[in-house]
Amino acid sequence: MSARERLRVNDERLLAVLAELSADDWAAPSLCAAWSNRDVLAHLVVGYGGTVGGFAAELLRRRSFDPANTALAVRLSVRCSPQQLLDDLARLIAVPTGTGRAFPRRLLLGDHVTHELDIVYALGREPQIPADILAAVLDTQVTLPNPFVPAYRHSRGLRLEATDADWTYGHGPAVSGRAAELVSVLGNRPRMLGALSGDGVVILEARVSQSANHRP
Repeated sequence: MSARERLRVNDERLLAVLAELSADDWAAPSLCAAWSNRDVLAHLVVGYGGTVGGFAAELLRRRSFDPANTALAVRLSVRCSPQQLLDDLARLIAVPTGTGRAFPRRLLLGDHVTHELDIVYALGREPQIPADILAAVLDTQVTLPNPFVPAYRHSRGLRLEATDADWTYGHGPAVSGRAAELVSVLGNRPRMLGALSGDGVVILEARVSQSANHRP
């Protein structure tokens, strides 16, 4: 399956998951620092439909990536209801505009899966993401440096093993856990650190703690 096709299939599955959330679910805090679940949804819409010019202007105003990223997402979240955001996301999945047309599909898949986990884990629910999708995201996280997500740096010098998928990577002190937990922690979310095991967890925890304020 191509990266484009994998992203499309996952996005359609993600829409079905998000469509089941209640008003209280959308108002609840996510694992993404200072963002509600509704803000996370707005971020996904901005990622597909925002323009380079719009982001550049916000970046000039905020003088830093994370504040600009947050401002765009929160502004849209305030302006639109969850249903409007879901409708916009469905439309943009079918026909991406702006940066959504050019952003690498492998990185978009990782962004969408990580943010789904931000929502699902924050609500205390178990993710239902197919193993092949999670393995594809992990492959990208550990092999492709990403200026927005520190997963590549976090994984250096560790042996990572998914206990529920056919996926391992690296050499060194071991870190084991379910694939979704690894994706979330490598994406700089400390919530699921307690679910991981192995003598490399203390190293990974220190790395996540050092960059805990990063919000992709």
